[in-house]
Amino acid sequence: MKITLEELRAWVTVVDTGSITAAAEQLHQTSSGISRALSRLESKLQTTLLHRTTRRLALTEEGTIFLEHARQILASVEQAEEQIAQRREMPAGRLRVNAATPFMLHVIVPLVAEFTEAYPLIQLELNTDDVLIDLLEQQTDIAIRIGELRDSSIRARSLGCSRLRLMATPAYLARHGTPRSVEELAQHRLIGFTQAEPHNTWPIWRQEGELLHIKPDLAASSGETIRQLVLAHQGIARMSDFVTHQDVANGRLVQVLEAETRDVRLPVNAVYYRNSTLSSRITCFLDFLQQKIDASKLL
Repeated sequence: MKITLEELRAWVTVVDTGSITAAAEQLHQTSSGISRALSRLESKLQTTLLHRTTRRLALTEEGTIFLEHARQILASVEQAEEQIAQRREMPAGRLRVNAATPFMLHVIVPLVAEFTEAYPLIQLELNTDDVLIDLLEQQTDIAIRIGELRDSSIRARSLGCSRLRLMATPAYLARHGTPRSVEELAQHRLIGFTQAEPHNTWPIWRQEGELLHIKPDLAASSGETIRQLVLAHQGIARMSDFVTHQDVANGRLVQVLEAETRDVRLPVNAVYYRNSTLSSRITCFLDFLQQKIDASKLL
């Protein structure tokens, strides 16, 4: 049988206080409970640690040797508990965050300086993937996922929903004309994703009353690549507001078919493992991110 911390504390406290009765009072236990803990400890070690008389307790040679080790063990445990408590008050350690490239570049990266100033003991590790990843395999603490969640083994915290719009540059529209109806989109170069549904479903109705599904003339696997293609005047694309808000504000992009566009939004979630207890660094990052997203109205 293995020695327990309870037995070590009882043993060291008896030595420090000089009696079983005093140790029991200090540890808020009964004298019989402390006595049994000492007996179990000596039985596990197969040696006598204390000579006990009616007047005093005396350490054996083995007891003197073991006492030093017991103190070191208890001190290490107390130090570990103190460090964990400090981390709760001032979160610390490495935090691995994974997100699709557009969300990382347009939402998280602009907040890094402020976050690291507020939490200087957290070391951020930012990774981008435009496909779903295995959190354990990639050693990821938090992953930002856009769209409906299908994995029941993870926990999720909603960060909001991002509205979808059709966007193009003023230069592209000046050269190729501005579409006035859904039918006129056939006359334009449509930029979409290499993946199938639902990435190429656009937030406008077809005549049959269903959302339009396009076959892209120009396709890319990354939302950021699609943004760069649109900014290069290569066509019209469906994009999320969190990707385009700065471009719209600066006049680089304009909305196309605004009157025909439906209010379609993609859920944005921060996910982590269901069986994990949230560390303080994960909690503070999610709280910080949520606060900034709400303030900026990005989602």
